[in-house]
Amino acid sequence: MITGLCLSLLFAACSKDKGPQDSNLFIGTYKGPISYSSDDDNITIGDGSITVSNVDDIYNFAFSDGIPNINNIRFESENDEYYINIGASGTSYIRINKDVLKILYISNGKTWKANCTR
Repeated sequence: MITGLCLSLLFAACSKDKGPQDSNLFIGTYKGPISYSSDDDNITIGDGSITVSNVDDIYNFAFSDGIPNINNIRFESENDEYYINIGASGTSYIRINKDVLKILYISNGKTWKANCTR
């Protein structure tokens, strides 16, 4: 009985240190307002979706409604609540946890925005 309790406590303590690459916690579909703008396109969807997938520690974000995907993103812990993409700034970021996905991502003159939940 005590051995089982010790193993449970050890597992709980170790699992807290895992990063997003160690878990499928973020995998799935988030829904909410999404948008994309570039020189050629301006798409705003009030009830869109983003499907998050990963291979090892690289994440991909597949947008609905013809919005181009964001691929090859890596994350680091921002705080106890969110993970944020490596290389993020105050004006360009992808924040994620098990319930919320927030995007203001700017790359090569293109802008993706999302405020989604699941």
